Amino acid sequence: MTTGNTKVPERSEIPVERKWDVEAIFVDTDEWEQAYKSVENQLPKLQSFQGKLTNSAETLHEGLKQRDEAGMELEKVVVYAHLKNDEDTSDSFYQGLFDRARSLITRFSAAIAFYEPEILSISEETLTHWTNEYEPLQLYAHELALLNERRPHVLSEKEEGLLAKASEVTDQAGQAFSMLSDADMTFDSIEDENGNESAVSNGRFIQLLQNKNRNVRKDAFTSLYRSYRNHENTLASLLSGQVKRNQFYAETRNYSSARAQAMHTNHIPEKVYDQLVTVVNDHLHLFQRYLRLRKKLLQLEELHFYDLYVPLVESEAFDYGYEEAKTEIIQSLKPLGNDYSAAMTAGLEKNGWVDVHENKGKTSGAYSSGAYLTQPYILMNWQDSIDEMYTLAHELGHSMHSYFTHKYQPYPYGDYTIFVAEVASTVNELLLSHALKQKTESKADKLYLLNQQLEGFKGTIFRQTMFAEFEQLIHQKVAEGEALTPENLKSAYFDLNQKYFGEAIVYDDEIAYEWSRIPHFYMNFYVYQYATGYSAAVALSNKILEEGEPAVERYLSFLKSGSSDYPIALLKGAGVDMTEPAPIQAAMNQFESLLEQAEQIADDLMAK
Repeated sequence: MTTGNTKVPERSEIPVERKWDVEAIFVDTDEWEQAYKSVENQLPKLQSFQGKLTNSAETLHEGLKQRDEAGMELEKVVVYAHLKNDEDTSDSFYQGLFDRARSLITRFSAAIAFYEPEILSISEETLTHWTNEYEPLQLYAHELALLNERRPHVLSEKEEGLLAKASEVTDQAGQAFSMLSDADMTFDSIEDENGNESAVSNGRFIQLLQNKNRNVRKDAFTSLYRSYRNHENTLASLLSGQVKRNQFYAETRNYSSARAQAMHTNHIPEKVYDQLVTVVNDHLHLFQRYLRLRKKLLQLEELHFYDLYVPLVESEAFDYGYEEAKTEIIQSLKPLGNDYSAAMTAGLEKNGWVDVHENKGKTSGAYSSGAYLTQPYILMNWQDSIDEMYTLAHELGHSMHSYFTHKYQPYPYGDYTIFVAEVASTVNELLLSHALKQKTESKADKLYLLNQQLEGFKGTIFRQTMFAEFEQLIHQKVAEGEALTPENLKSAYFDLNQKYFGEAIVYDDEIAYEWSRIPHFYMNFYVYQYATGYSAAVALSNKILEEGEPAVERYLSFLKSGSSDYPIALLKGAGVDMTEPAPIQAAMNQFESLLEQAEQIADDLMAK
């Protein structure tokens, strides 16, 4: 399982202790089938409430309660099938299970499609009265308040039912992209630095770009994008379909745009998106200054896109294997307190939260998953490196957020919105950086860690904001009737890169195809929240390190709050106001400070 292994192993070759414990959800597929049938059997019961939810507070509460009971079981059915499918996306059996699970989601959504319009046929005054007078209904007070805010955007029962049934069709673009990118697409192998054949995959692409041999980096870059270029028409069609899907739902629900719908759903003012782009654009000179530092330290006549991930300095001190990485993460997150540390350590050491290694057919990337009634699950594609350690710390932040939310919130609020989702993950990364720098003495190692932090800003604020601009641009094009052809997409994406990277880099033709491999473009205005979340995390991690226990208590209260309040309010309670540009500006100031430190050390090292 080391970086020297160039063959992608079979699933059966992975040690059991490095696999997630999916059997903790269902022992086998027979048990999954029983749960599947149980959810199916509850659908008629849910439909039996049609025309009755308006009868009384008691009936409304009972309808919501039974909806939640079915929903909790459905989540388990879906998560199990999803995880098993992702273990090997070429396994037709689990493809079938996952397809059935998604179909069950559609049927469940159709069965309860009348809930929102029927509840909204009750006057707001009556709903408030029922909630105040019937104590069991108070559990749903915040949910009903949110529903009242959506009154102008909820359709008739018949229309809601049709939209629910249509979702299985309209969601196909993202699924097709995933199958093409992860299962069907193949990449030409390359020759590694030792003259051996090395496989190229989405899972090990970044690792290959970190190789100190420039030919390996260039060949991997060329190999990957050659395959995406060969599928450019299909990929453009899929992305166009996704954007049109977003526009369709926005127009159907009486929103001014797809972005307005996505942000209103999470109660985020649209100015948050715009001020992010504005502040980041105002600081692109810092980003380009960092690129010039990279070019200088790598001693390159020309900086190319395949040079953007290789470490600026070499350091054997941070060549982490999985076990070492776990130890470092556990140690670095001790400032978050004993409760946090104990739960996280148990998840890593005993409870099978993590599926560690890449295997043949396994979905690429990394994520945290799980359901209200399950433990968290983390997918990795481990390739021994400090980047993988940071990724694990990141996903553990999501998992711990879910762990605390599920433990302290009832099911209606047992999740959190995507606006706050990236905060906990990034706080973990920043605390890890702080801990590593504290015990590092050599200037070269300090520069290595500073670069790691600068890369965090590069990838999560600058890069994701560029993605956000691209997402907004392609939605505007569709709204104005323009077709998203491969040429239009390549041109728009290339121009945006030129704005962000400036004159600091040589523009390889392949970068025009990068849009075609970004899965987050199928998530409907998700990416901007990486940047806002990172900025909020910078502020919160600084407070945790500077203030200690009071800040930790506020932060843990935030993790335990789920969706029990508006996301902006939850972050304000933790100590940061994202409706103002100040957190983004502060993050840019911290980037500049880290850059100045890196430049000073670089000058010292190069003067020797």
